[in-house]
Amino acid sequence: MTPESGEYHPAARIAGVDEVGRGCLFGPVVAAAVVLSPQACGQLQALGVTDSKCLSESRRESLVEPIHRLATDYALGLATIHDIARLNILYASLLAMRRALNRLSSPPDLCLVDGNQPIPHLHLPQRTVVQGDRIHTEIAAASILAKVWRDRLIVRLDRRYPGYHLARNKGYGSPAHRLALQTLGPTPQHRRSFKGCS
Repeated sequence: MTPESGEYHPAARIAGVDEVGRGCLFGPVVAAAVVLSPQACGQLQALGVTDSKCLSESRRESLVEPIHRLATDYALGLATIHDIARLNILYASLLAMRRALNRLSSPPDLCLVDGNQPIPHLHLPQRTVVQGDRIHTEIAAASILAKVWRDRLIVRLDRRYPGYHLARNKGYGSPAHRLALQTLGPTPQHRRSFKGCS
């Protein structure tokens, strides 16, 4: 919710939720849910919070602390490579978002879900928003928290699984990553249901 919209009661708990890592060949899908007051939305907009894909890595990192400080509530949720293989990538992504929302300290009055797919079995009021990370600060903040947390995880996993250039590609299918898969084969964290990972 943008503070100027006046669409919701100021006391309502509005949660934005977004996921990252859906197109990767390696590692989990990570989602974040963030609850912001209208005042916090305005402050974070002034700091430059927007869709994480539009920000540099250093800029995303610098925004994590103010999001943590200004958020009423926030939480993370994961879908593992086993969830992805079992459900497919779309439903695993929605599962990660549901897990993030369910980990909030209390249920929000409304969940703003990035994209056009509602979250199954959520049991909370929800609204899908296409390109929501560019429209709602709550979703943008969630996209930043999810992206930074996942990137840090992949950098740590790069040390466990050297040779795939994970610290640089963050699990996406770069040419160097795909070449490493051909020469080294997949690790236990590669998504074997994805083309090029089996």
